[in-house]
Amino acid sequence: MIHIGTVKETIQGNEKLLNKVRIGWELPTETKVFKEENGPQPLVISKEYTLSLHENAHLRSDLKSWRGQDFTEDEVKQFDISVLVGVPCLLAITHKKSTNGKTYEEISAISKVVKGMDVPAAVNSPIVLEYDNWSEETFNSLPNFIKEKVAQSMEYNHMRNLEHAEYDQSQGFDNTPPDDDGLPF
Repeated sequence: MIHIGTVKETIQGNEKLLNKVRIGWELPTETKVFKEENGPQPLVISKEYTLSLHENAHLRSDLKSWRGQDFTEDEVKQFDISVLVGVPCLLAITHKKSTNGKTYEEISAISKVVKGMDVPAAVNSPIVLEYDNWSEETFNSLPNFIKEKVAQSMEYNHMRNLEHAEYDQSQGFDNTPPDDDGLPF
């Protein structure tokens, strides 16, 4: 889970400021050799979202499907996106051809794991990058295209411009954990 931060994007010709997050999933049984010296490594697929739980937001729609029910108003107010890290799910992945002829994977649906299904353990440790608990080591380990997007954010630039200042990232969520009701998050 990478909190990209607030970036400018052009949507239908209009420039907007959007707070973005990138969520990635490791596919431990799907492997590929990226570097010969490392041998087979699990594939990772990710999806970028606007960090919003508005009823029409893509993030909310995917989380609703993942957890098996919608959020209450109180859950929306209390939700902390970092609780998703390590929570298993089922992904539906489609393959699409780009204009240059390359095929790429895209997440078309997310759902909760079927009761009784064996979930393979993750191979790699989860990666979390958040502004309120910044790790330069984690940031530097990211692919360049993600680092470049993070570096464009207002939060990143604010953090870099203030020496010894603690950045308090507030999304309007109360981070008090909700009661355990058996939902995955």
